Amino acid sequence: MFEQLAELQKRTAEQIANSDTPEKLNEIKVALLGKKGELTAIMKSLKDVAPEDRPKIGQMINDARAQIEKALDEAAQNMQKLVMEKKLKAEVIDVTLPSKKPVIGHRHPNMIALEEVERIFIGLGYEITEGPEIEKDYYNFEALNIPADHPAKDEQDTFYINGEMLLRTQTSSTQIHAMENSKPPIRILAPGRVFRADEVDATHSPSFHQIEGLVVDKGITFADLKGTLAEFAKEMFGEDTKVKFRPHHFPFTEPSAEVDVSCFKCGGSGCRFCKGSGWIEILGCGMVHPRVLEKCNIDPNEYTGFAFGVGLERIALLKYEIDDMRLLYENDERFLKQF
Repeated sequence: MFEQLAELQKRTAEQIANSDTPEKLNEIKVALLGKKGELTAIMKSLKDVAPEDRPKIGQMINDARAQIEKALDEAAQNMQKLVMEKKLKAEVIDVTLPSKKPVIGHRHPNMIALEEVERIFIGLGYEITEGPEIEKDYYNFEALNIPADHPAKDEQDTFYINGEMLLRTQTSSTQIHAMENSKPPIRILAPGRVFRADEVDATHSPSFHQIEGLVVDKGITFADLKGTLAEFAKEMFGEDTKVKFRPHHFPFTEPSAEVDVSCFKCGGSGCRFCKGSGWIEILGCGMVHPRVLEKCNIDPNEYTGFAFGVGLERIALLKYEIDDMRLLYENDERFLKQF
């Protein structure tokens, strides 16, 4: 048995020395110290040894077991160190190399234009507000003085969900919510997405954005509207920009007007950008119709107000000289990187 233990220790030492993976070390450990291992079998054979020799042989077996376990542990630790050193060498970072700059996104041209419009009107004391995109017929039409037989309510222009609900066709519905939930004075700017059954082309889309402005207070006149929009045009398109008001009709304003700005490319002399006229149409506006005020429980004999609506895409197309509205939604990086 003495010779058997010595031979086992020698052979185990050679096997450990020749092992190059943790899996091989584990195989050696199981083959020697497992339930059916060689050393375990020797320990079980102690019952066949003479009683007077058992203590000595038992001690030798325990010593052999301790030495084998120690050798296995040391080999495993050395192997882990080698693996770590190899990994560190493979993952060395050369801090002298130039860094790679991460690609960071930026604001969409629509968002750039919107933030510029919001900055201007916040400076004039307006509050930014929002309204629902899925709207009731009442808020989108009836409360805005649009009767049931008005052409704007034709299903060819409006996306109806059912007889009562629809996708809003204009952000003007937000002013009704604002007047219902707030008492004058009211100064709001309401940007948002709107939907109309339009064919897609260079200037039309079934989904686009509008910005609605509303002021209601005592003593508000058309002169206030003209002064506000003149200031907006100068801030948006340049200090030399002029505005021109042309009579128009909107069911929810009276009187109503469309607003042109002098061409900021040619200064009004006429060019391709303004189609030779020297003027560019940008928005519609007017004094809030008395019936609209009454619908919102605001006395039109005490309060007056004005409203205006401008297409966000219209502003972006003009300000950044974009010829086709579809470019704003095609997500072509060659186009977007220009902003």
